[in-house]
Amino acid sequence: MTHDTNTYERAAASYIDEPDIRERLAQDGPPSIADFELIAAILGTGARGKDVRVLAAEVLAQSDFSAGVPGVEALSAIPGLGHARACRLVAALELGKRFYGVRERRVGGPEDAWQLVRHFDDRKQERFLCCTLNGAHDVIAVRVVTVGLVNRTIVHPREIFSEAVADRACAILVAHNHPSGRLDPSPEDREITERLKEAGTILGIPLLDHIIFSHAGYTSMVESGELTIDKS
Repeated sequence: MTHDTNTYERAAASYIDEPDIRERLAQDGPPSIADFELIAAILGTGARGKDVRVLAAEVLAQSDFSAGVPGVEALSAIPGLGHARACRLVAALELGKRFYGVRERRVGGPEDAWQLVRHFDDRKQERFLCCTLNGAHDVIAVRVVTVGLVNRTIVHPREIFSEAVADRACAILVAHNHPSGRLDPSPEDREITERLKEAGTILGIPLLDHIIFSHAGYTSMVESGELTIDKS
């Protein structure tokens, strides 16, 4: 199989006419900026022959930030990043984690749940996420459980609830993005929701909602009436 070695370079040409990231940060605020663009703002400059946004996209593609702050050594191994900027990025991520991490954020409804995961709406592959909650519905953790193909992801209840049990969670929320932009649940979405609800009932860790989201917004399966919360 042959691989296209110029994909990122061609992508860089598409950025030339886009407004400066710092200008958009100032005018529209951080929520309007994609994840890779925030990384680009931290990095400041690209590498030789590589636009900073291309480098930032590569960093995002090769690092699972949902699993925690990556190590300097791992980031330094990304071509073009270097030790100094890897340290800068790790420091920024750690500071954000300490001051604005999701832990202990209260989730009162679907809007709150969507805000926790909406920054994944620009991903080209489906990501299935699980948010574990304590008894007061404060967030314990938000994790990417699986990454799927362009239009589907495969998840098993054991992958979801192993983390919930380890966290000693009292409830969970799950969510996944639809790269197509569609917000209506598929038959597979309904099936996995039902399986997760059944597993949660057995384990005593109820499923509170399944959020389907994209750049167009979100759908709550509780609000749409396709999922009822087990209050037992």
